[in-house]
Amino acid sequence: MAETGQAMSGTSVRDAHYPAVVIHGLVDARTVLAVGRPVTLLSATGAALYAGSGWWRALIERARSEYPGVPIDDILDCADASGLALGAFRIGLRRIVLGKEAPGWTSVAAIAASLGGEVLTHRPKAIDMSDRDTARRLHDWLAPRDSGHAVS
Repeated sequence: MAETGQAMSGTSVRDAHYPAVVIHGLVDARTVLAVGRPVTLLSATGAALYAGSGWWRALIERARSEYPGVPIDDILDCADASGLALGAFRIGLRRIVLGKEAPGWTSVAAIAASLGGEVLTHRPKAIDMSDRDTARRLHDWLAPRDSGHAVS
């Protein structure tokens, strides 16, 4: 499990809006969204480095178009790549993970805030679709909780 995130934005510091699930492609997104519950789709660690922010945006747009009734939040992990983080905001993404040690982190966070975006320094607690038993645990993970966040 990942650590709870710290964020900097124009409005608040918070963890994921909905329970987070790490997805690795459209098949994972469809499996998660078929449950029909609000979810934060979280990219794999450092996905911006090897898959790119354009891939993530296209994946999320497709998921939203296929499941228009399911509330979806999304977070792209940019590792420590400040330039890729800025590129993600440039193409319309609004929530990213960027390590606090990334060059120019404060500037990236300020730019994000000016665009209504948010920079998390840590990944939110999540389950990962690449884990063998995640599909079985998905319904429980996404079930509403009194605290507003799912627990494992």
